[in-house]
Amino acid sequence: MINKRLLIKHLLAHNDENSFYDKKRKIDISYKEGKAKFLKHICALSNSNPKNNSYIVIGVDDEDNNIIGVDFFDDSKIQNLINAYLSHPPIVQYENIPFPHLPDNRVVGLVTIRPTGKLTSLRKNIWKYYGGSVFFRDGSMSMPKVFDIEIKDVNSKIVEAIEKHAQNNIEHTLDGVFEFMNTRKDFNAQYKVFKEYFVLCWAGQKKVVKDEVFFSRVDIELINEQVRLFFSALDEVSISFDDASFKIIEYVNLGLQNSNKYYQLEETLIKFEDNASYNIETKLLFEAPQYDKKVLHHIYNTNNALLEKLKKGLSFTKAEELDLKNLPATYLICYFNLFHEAIDKLHEAKPYLKKHSEELFNRYKESLRILRKIKYN
Repeated sequence: MINKRLLIKHLLAHNDENSFYDKKRKIDISYKEGKAKFLKHICALSNSNPKNNSYIVIGVDDEDNNIIGVDFFDDSKIQNLINAYLSHPPIVQYENIPFPHLPDNRVVGLVTIRPTGKLTSLRKNIWKYYGGSVFFRDGSMSMPKVFDIEIKDVNSKIVEAIEKHAQNNIEHTLDGVFEFMNTRKDFNAQYKVFKEYFVLCWAGQKKVVKDEVFFSRVDIELINEQVRLFFSALDEVSISFDDASFKIIEYVNLGLQNSNKYYQLEETLIKFEDNASYNIETKLLFEAPQYDKKVLHHIYNTNNALLEKLKKGLSFTKAEELDLKNLPATYLICYFNLFHEAIDKLHEAKPYLKKHSEELFNRYKESLRILRKIKYN
């Protein structure tokens, strides 16, 4: 089984950017240009490597290969984005890989691209790239090309050697378990072995609400793979497992006028097989809460008035400050109840919420995270 941290080290140490490997300081698929560039690189790497995996390492300084890390990326719908925009899409996996020298909230992103053996192309227009475009790697560049020749397999042996050198051993596994248990000992750290091979560690702050057990600040790590799943302090999840699987159900706390409920957002299921393989499946569970339209009209207009005061830099009463804290979530609820323009207002509010306070901006990011998960489902 491949140790992903070792794999990244081998990619960085022995290879410049080439036709099977790319590195990025960061990616941003929250806007069209970022989506388009990411899809272009996926398309090019898939086409340039018809018989072997190719990789993108994210969180690395281009000039000196210094590992600087990126924020944890939890978009489990990345494959849906790729399927929506690419014909003959490859199988793409984004994994968050922790490194000891990075802060807890920083990881290295590893994108693994598994080709289908077929030519991948853009399915439809996005940004300045036209539907039908085909991309290949030309050295370290992803370039559009006319496909008129057979795809050559030139990298399989090189990639096979790199992956072989990144295999696990007992020392790495034990070191990983001890490091996790010591680092997270204040958060009810636990571990379990699945299928006599996989070691999974997890920890989180426990909370009981109406006889239901939830965890926040949850950290889950597949030690053999050096793959990390992380849920922030704002997230609340339930955890269950048996001898062959580990299930996390993520909840969101939504409501109006201080009458909130927990709604299931997404299920993540890690399934372990007898052949020393595993897969991670995600399933959206969310059903948006529905409210009386007259009540929502009042709340929507209140939000708009608060946004105007934010823009003008005016001060707020205590009651308005409380409403302001709920502004991102209530705009989101309005959008779920067919107030289509509410999402434009939420985006419009971003710079003003960020300027007002870190707490408000975190609430904005949480609302966008929920929206993104639902959008790509």
